Amino acid sequence: MAKVKIAIATDGRKGLGDEVAEHFAKAETFTIVTIEGKKAHVEIMENPAAKLLKGRGPTVVRLLRDNGVNTVVAGGFGSGSLALLRQGGFCVARVQPKVKVSEVIRSELYKNTF
Repeated sequence: MAKVKIAIATDGRKGLGDEVAEHFAKAETFTIVTIEGKKAHVEIMENPAAKLLKGRGPTVVRLLRDNGVNTVVAGGFGSGSLALLRQGGFCVARVQPKVKVSEVIRSELYKNTF
C-alpha cells in the first residue's frame, strides 16, 4: 500500500484532537498525518506564513511540498493557493471547518478530493 502524507490545516496543537481550520493558508498549524498501511504517524507543523499579509499560499505550498506532503485538507482554499496546489500535483479535499482531525482520518474524508 502506498504511503499517504496528509497536511490538515488546523489552529491548535492537539494532534488528532484538533479541528480543521476554516482557511488553508491562514491556519496557525498543520497536523501532518502519515498513513502507511494500518499505521499512522502524527506531527504538528507551525505555519510560518499564517501572519503574512501577502504570499501565504506560495510559502505554504512550498513548505508542504518540501516536507513530502501529497494530500491537503482544509475548510476552504483561496483561488491562488488552490491553483498552486493543483499545479504541484497535490490531492485537495475540502471538509467542514471544526471537524476533528481524527474524524477526517477515521472516515477517510481526505479522499473526497475536488
